[in-house]
Amino acid sequence: MPRPSLQKILISRTDAIGDVCLTLPVCMALKKQFPEAQLVYLCRKYTAPVVACFEPISEILLFEDLEVLAKEDRQARLKGFSAVLHLFPNKVVGQWCKDARIPLRVGTAHRLHHWATCNLLPWFSRKRSDLHEAQLNFYLAKAIGIKQIPSWEEMEFDFSAQGALPQEFNPLENQTRILIHPKSNGSGVEYPMEKYAELALMLAEKGYHIYFTGTRQEGELFAAQIPGHPAIHNAAGLWTLQEFIAVIAQSKALIACSTGPYHLAGLCQIQAIGLFTSRRPIHPGRWKALGPNSKALTEISNLSPQQICDAIE
Repeated sequence: MPRPSLQKILISRTDAIGDVCLTLPVCMALKKQFPEAQLVYLCRKYTAPVVACFEPISEILLFEDLEVLAKEDRQARLKGFSAVLHLFPNKVVGQWCKDARIPLRVGTAHRLHHWATCNLLPWFSRKRSDLHEAQLNFYLAKAIGIKQIPSWEEMEFDFSAQGALPQEFNPLENQTRILIHPKSNGSGVEYPMEKYAELALMLAEKGYHIYFTGTRQEGELFAAQIPGHPAIHNAAGLWTLQEFIAVIAQSKALIACSTGPYHLAGLCQIQAIGLFTSRRPIHPGRWKALGPNSKALTEISNLSPQQICDAIE
């Protein structure tokens, strides 16, 4: 039985910023393979500013908006899609897409609920694979016609940072501004704050302007440990995500463990310095940021501030 033509493809990833960042290459490949198809992205409200920077995406659907609709209204909203790729196995979204009778519904065979809601079930394991997370997304796209999985070096992405820098920013600092993002919301092994403080002082003495970033709640955890130096600033909680993306794009480097801002820095093609453990499945082979200027330093527990400082070119 011939498959329906792909006129409108839904890409669903309803988890965190870093995971969403790593779906951009498969979005690029889908647009290249199906240039006439409309690509629509279903995500959480807080990651929407990231998806808004994805050049291949023409429309964003918010999980929270669909969640509050009556079943009939939600089905009407999802009507007309040719295919859905469940890049994150959200059980609720899987049922929505089945209820809406999307013809091609792709989900990993490793999630039992997909057997009830999807009709294309690629069999692969993210946890056991040696591939990068961005490459693993291609296993699902192959089910609707993507021909091959690119190497890490071959993956394409087109990321256009939206928004303007906060008004207080001096554009003359752009080449000397370094962002340090100490926390990870549990997504990675974190570097000790006292070592970040030592690193910040090293960088400040070399003429850089240092901004510690994070949520307001995270900032409250490390504010007292930020060194008192005129070139070192606590920017935690000051910016929206859209503003933060603009700041990243106009900075020299960002230093963090494996977390969302590190991946944003990679997409913005600034120096993205990632601090990693080699432990599977959270090692850099799986989670290194995309981009020509990204680096992954291991082992995080043994890294000295001087080693990190030396990694900035």
